[in-house]
Amino acid sequence: MTNPLVSIIVPVYNAQNSVARCLESICGQTYQELEIIVLNDGSTDDSLTICNQFCAKDPRVTVVDKENEGLSITRNVGMRLAQGKYLQFVDSDDHLAPDFTQRMVTAAEQYDATLVISPYWMEIPRDTQKEQQREKAKASNPEDIAKKKLRRKKPEVEYREYGFLPAGVYDQKSYALHLMEKPVTFFYNVVWNKLYRRDVLNAHGLEFTNELIHAEDQQFNILYLEFVERVVSLEEPGYYYVQNPQSICHTQINLSTIMQNRLQMIDYYKDLYTKLGLYEEVQTQLHASLLGLAESVSPTLSIQKALSDAAEYWYAFFAGSDEEAELAAERSGRKAAAKKKQKLGTE
Repeated sequence: MTNPLVSIIVPVYNAQNSVARCLESICGQTYQELEIIVLNDGSTDDSLTICNQFCAKDPRVTVVDKENEGLSITRNVGMRLAQGKYLQFVDSDDHLAPDFTQRMVTAAEQYDATLVISPYWMEIPRDTQKEQQREKAKASNPEDIAKKKLRRKKPEVEYREYGFLPAGVYDQKSYALHLMEKPVTFFYNVVWNKLYRRDVLNAHGLEFTNELIHAEDQQFNILYLEFVERVVSLEEPGYYYVQNPQSICHTQINLSTIMQNRLQMIDYYKDLYTKLGLYEEVQTQLHASLLGLAESVSPTLSIQKALSDAAEYWYAFFAGSDEEAELAAERSGRKAAAKKKQKLGTE
């Protein structure tokens, strides 16, 4: 029995400092039956040169050099070129554990899964420059400098593991209900910790949209979930997501953008969960997702605080009754929300 082909799609844009490690981790996978589709999205640095070097030494690597069109369109180009039974997405900032693809394919084949999802590692580079400045400020005399030399050097990278679904096999509805427990997390919404069936994507014409700034992964997963029959959740993480302070989600996202995208996603979720016969069961959780916090250590923490501060208004506005408003207020620790709901109802 031959192993099924996996198409790994890697969009690249100005990633000269990280793309080599990314591609090395992909080419070094214990699972060998890969086609690695690297799409250079109009990079202006040395990314293309590095990608071509990998293409020259590994016949499984194909490099597509295209004009800059953005992440969504670039991924769609890769999906149209893909020939594998399964699709896997990797961002050029990130890298994989050696057995990551092997474990996902094994699970998909064993359980005839439509989707495989995995916990992941968040890799947080330490700001060494700021660290040195703090140490320098502390070392105001020779005695302090001597003590500093004796201190154990702090690691340059911190790792945090995230996963919100116990390992196991789930049908469509049970997975959808678990998703509503953490509806705005990277774990459920990104594409890079998952394995997809290409025949399902092709049968329903599913692609990424370029109409959303940072929620294109989430929309893609919502649309895909309608056609999922069986999901396998892995126990061990295998994807290393690298926090990049210069990424779009750190530099181009504000509170208004987040709220706009989440409101749009609520419409997609409502449509899906209505089709699944689950909307009445999850609507309170769904509306509360406007205020949910994603797992992040980025500068957007101030935005997440603003979301929390807005809870009184949103919980009151979306609660379906005074009783639900009171319950939502208690959950958020903001009893004033219920009072505001009453006020809104009388105006």
